[in-house]
Amino acid sequence: MNKTFTQKAVTPLVLSLVLALSACSSTPVTTSTLDQARSDYTAAQNGSVAQYAPNEFKAATEALNAANTAASNREDLTKIDQLASLAKTKIATAQEVARTKQAEASLKGATQEREQVRLQARTAEAEAARRNAEQAQRDAEAAKAQAEQASAATRDAQAQASALAAQLAELKAKQTERGMVVTLGDVLFNTDQAVLTSAGTATVQKLANILRDNPDRTVLVEGFTDSTGSTAHNLELSQRRAESVRAALAQMGIERNRVETRGYGEAYPVAGNNTAGDRQLNRRVEIVLSEAGKPIQARR
Repeated sequence: MNKTFTQKAVTPLVLSLVLALSACSSTPVTTSTLDQARSDYTAAQNGSVAQYAPNEFKAATEALNAANTAASNREDLTKIDQLASLAKTKIATAQEVARTKQAEASLKGATQEREQVRLQARTAEAEAARRNAEQAQRDAEAAKAQAEQASAATRDAQAQASALAAQLAELKAKQTERGMVVTLGDVLFNTDQAVLTSAGTATVQKLANILRDNPDRTVLVEGFTDSTGSTAHNLELSQRRAESVRAALAQMGIERNRVETRGYGEAYPVAGNNTAGDRQLNRRVEIVLSEAGKPIQARR
């Protein structure tokens, strides 16, 4: 009974030991150096070592494969450590080469970027200079055109002034502090009447031409008489004669708002009233022509 029990109890134990020994013999051995080499390799594999140091990484791979093969073959641990150490060295070399080349690539990229930025800046400067030059040319052309216009305007103004001077000279106008004054004598009106004679109308026509050529000027028509007759009659006659001149100018196309009238009667004589000649001088109409764009000063 004991022998049978002993044989039944020992056989599974022996089989377990045999199975255990068989399992251990198929498991590859490893060392801490090999484990570290594998870890280093994984880190290198996840980085950019293969990209920047392909030859060195290939050599490291082959070295690690050799160490793994030795471990799988359960070779001597010392040999496995030697191969693993060699693999670690090659992995480290590959990583260092990769870092160096990556740094060089980054530096090259930064240099290219700086050159690109510098080129863009120079291009912008050149474009700004071109625009400034074009603007300067446009400004110069505008200034030239403006100067030519000013010169033409000056010539026109001088020509207009010369023409006006000639026209006023024809009317025997006199310069006073109130402006140029044209005097229509008594002979240009019918006696004691306010109707212009043909000669008076011709004189007013010349004045109308002046006003038409100089639209920035106005006139003040002032009527005067001698002292003969009543003051009221003289005042009324002088006003009617001034109005007669304004009516004639209006018929000749001059706007009525450019012509003012005043009747002064026997006031402001230019001569005595004792002789017929002097009285004729006092019977007159004076036409004051304003300066360009300026009002006519009141009589003092």
